Amino acid sequence: MGRQDQQLQVLNALDAAKTQWYHFTAIIVAGMGFYTDAYDLFCISLVTKLLGRIYYTDPASPTPGSLPPNIAAAVNGVALCGTLSGQLFFGWLSDKLGRKSVYGMTLLLMVICSIASGLSFSHTPTSVMATLCFFRFWLGFGIGGDYPLSATIMSEYANKKTRGAFIAAVFAMQGFGILAGGVVTLAMSAGFQAAFPAPAYEVNAAASTVPQADYVWRIILMLGALPAILTYYWRMKMPETARYTALVAKDAKQASSDMAKVLQVEIEVEEEKLQDITRGRDYGLFSARFAKRHGAHLLGTAATWFLVDVAYYSQNLFQKDIFTSIHWIPKARTMSELEEVFRISRAQTLIALCGTVPGYWFTVFLIDIIGRFKIQLLGFAGMTAFMLGLAIPYHHWTMPGNQVIFVFLYGFTFFFANFGPNATTFIVPAEIFPARLRSTCHGISAASGKAGAIIGAFGFLYAAQPQDKAHVDAGYKPGIGVRNALFVLAGCNLVGFLMTWMLVPESKGKSLEEMSGEADDEEASANGGATAVNSSGVEMV
Repeated sequence: MGRQDQQLQVLNALDAAKTQWYHFTAIIVAGMGFYTDAYDLFCISLVTKLLGRIYYTDPASPTPGSLPPNIAAAVNGVALCGTLSGQLFFGWLSDKLGRKSVYGMTLLLMVICSIASGLSFSHTPTSVMATLCFFRFWLGFGIGGDYPLSATIMSEYANKKTRGAFIAAVFAMQGFGILAGGVVTLAMSAGFQAAFPAPAYEVNAAASTVPQADYVWRIILMLGALPAILTYYWRMKMPETARYTALVAKDAKQASSDMAKVLQVEIEVEEEKLQDITRGRDYGLFSARFAKRHGAHLLGTAATWFLVDVAYYSQNLFQKDIFTSIHWIPKARTMSELEEVFRISRAQTLIALCGTVPGYWFTVFLIDIIGRFKIQLLGFAGMTAFMLGLAIPYHHWTMPGNQVIFVFLYGFTFFFANFGPNATTFIVPAEIFPARLRSTCHGISAASGKAGAIIGAFGFLYAAQPQDKAHVDAGYKPGIGVRNALFVLAGCNLVGFLMTWMLVPESKGKSLEEMSGEADDEEASANGGATAVNSSGVEMV
């Protein structure tokens, strides 16, 4: 029996469907979740200096206040810990209960916790930070659920020809979320600075921090809820994906009915064929059959996502520290608190506009032409090369007049992250695993990535401290310095290149069932696992 004949008509119809309005609706509904995810995860890096000034400044000190090391690590990293937990939990839950039934939970959690984060009121700095961290953990938990759900839903709705571009377009909304965080912070800091002018800290320490600045970070955090609120209704209106309904819930009638409405075509109900296709394919995540067929794939997707996120989150969360170290942002004592926020957000907005956002959209337009595998290799290679280009002559970049070229090269590391592994590590796990385990495996891969992000967020905070004790920030111990930290990140990218080469399959132009083995006759047999790997057409390089 040929693969096309064996496949359910409803799944063939989805694979062969021309690009239609429902594809764009799905991209927008899923993408707005990712817009919110990125805004919420990365906007905290824009306001941590402000939090230090508001809650930890001693006017008698020659330098403005900053968050103590343990508090800074918690504020920057707690949402990532929540995200890791949410990816594992909601990834598993969506394979058990269905994509649609879980999709609304994650969005509601994100909305409630975004607003609550901005309402972190209390009487002492410690209790304000504790409340903020509590709500940001649960915000991260909701964000974590959005990763496997959005990727899985988009992959299961998409056609075979342009599936990569559709999933990449959902993920590309992350770039707009990062950009929006910078623009909102720019606007808020500029507006409050105009309304409540203040002198530099070295001129008048007490007057440089205006009481109204406490509203700035709160409003910035709460605005993250807006796009999620706007798309909640449409998220609830989306039907369950046909692949879940047919291959996991085993309801051919409902799958055909749902997709007939979406595709506006008549689709035959094939109960008997569904029974034949799903018979003998119920092996679990921890079975020998899964390990034989998909064990290397899961190791590859998890390891490469881990490695890229060590570098990516280190770069994103600590841009302000890197820019300060090369003197692109002046010393804190020479500015008021709102001017410092303005300058940090301006720098990060320029990086997002010139490097981050274009990288995402290069992936969208080229992924179904070049393929996932080549783009991931190219991205890891580009990140390695440009980080070495920053690290080797690092002293040169700190000299006056050289900062513009440094920022240009630094922007290219973001470009190759997003036209590379930051995007492809999100896409591939949604395409290569069986429907009944697809969301779980994506959640495991994504959680591995967030483990890398946590290492990047906590590790870089300490590692990037200068080796000279005299220049270390208050409360920190000497680290290896920014230059050596860049060498470590380049090493992570190089290992990511090698792991991609050995373990990541190419899924361009293949159906989800071809990639997962659900289209193979051999897969129905417990003894056919090894044969099915080859007959599925998965290209292992």
